[in-house]
Amino acid sequence: MTTSNTPTTALSYKDAGVDIDAGDALVERIKPLAKKTMREGVLAGIGGFGALFEVPKRYKEPVLVSGTDGVGTKLKLAFEWQMHDTVGIDLVAMSVNDVLVQGAEPLFFLDYFACGKLDVDTAVAVVGGIARGCELSGCALIGGETAEMPGMYPAGEYDLAGFAVGAVEKSKILTGADVKPGDVVLGLASSGVHSNGFSLVRKCIERAGDNAPAMLDGKPFKQALMEPTRLYVKNVLAALAAHPIKALAHITGGGLLENIPRVLPKGTAAHLVKGSWPQTELFAWLQKTAGIDDFEMNRTFNNGIGMVVVIDTANAAACAATLRAAGETVYEIGAIAPMGEGAAVVVG
Repeated sequence: MTTSNTPTTALSYKDAGVDIDAGDALVERIKPLAKKTMREGVLAGIGGFGALFEVPKRYKEPVLVSGTDGVGTKLKLAFEWQMHDTVGIDLVAMSVNDVLVQGAEPLFFLDYFACGKLDVDTAVAVVGGIARGCELSGCALIGGETAEMPGMYPAGEYDLAGFAVGAVEKSKILTGADVKPGDVVLGLASSGVHSNGFSLVRKCIERAGDNAPAMLDGKPFKQALMEPTRLYVKNVLAALAAHPIKALAHITGGGLLENIPRVLPKGTAAHLVKGSWPQTELFAWLQKTAGIDDFEMNRTFNNGIGMVVVIDTANAAACAATLRAAGETVYEIGAIAPMGEGAAVVVG
């Protein structure tokens, strides 16, 4: 007796859960969004196998600076609350703010969007945020990947990754090597939690339950928590062009306590003055709800400071004035001191 291996019904890729037509529709809808981000240097963008970018000729000795990141568990709230239009800004900001720390101008950005089943409207909302983040930071969105992988993600969920490349003149790379005791530490205000610490944020929401506040810092509760990461690029680049900034630190995972030491030379520490910047209602609520001390707050969250600038005393006031004029909220939050016996960052 013989049996046939020929199936009675043909199976298509769509039957397996991958909709090529939906993917094509997404590409067509995001092309105009990406077009808004075009800038000098883009030779070929979305649509090819690889995007082409020429480093602007105004650079004499260009050094490329790259960064990659994601959005983390903040996405869980985006799924639950159906708030997809700003997480793309978070994605861009987490990478371009990192690239900025070396003194680099972000040039281009690529994204990776992965899901179990592609919902074109949701994907367009997410990529629209990515494009907006690129536009606000002067960075071209020149490529990306949309991966529809049935069975890999629960219905309605997705993951994001981003990749930024910037350039800086070799002679102007910020290393922090010339930071010395007596230098001033300026703090640029964050827009909120940004995109770190959301595993604890979600626990606080769960603990608060129906007792969560309706408003925080003048915004509806959900909006206050989902406020996208601030893009510091254009304003800080302008300050770098005008003032001898010695070091920058992007305050992400690890908070103030673990990120500032990354740009300090051996033998130095940052002494931050408690109360030199205000604690917002958002961070006060998180601290109270979690029941954690100041130390834990400062190593979990940005706690209100999203970017740190280190500059000598003689130029600090002028640098702060430039940043304020551009729209940043700036606080003098401390000074650099010898390391001594203490930690690399002391808040007191």
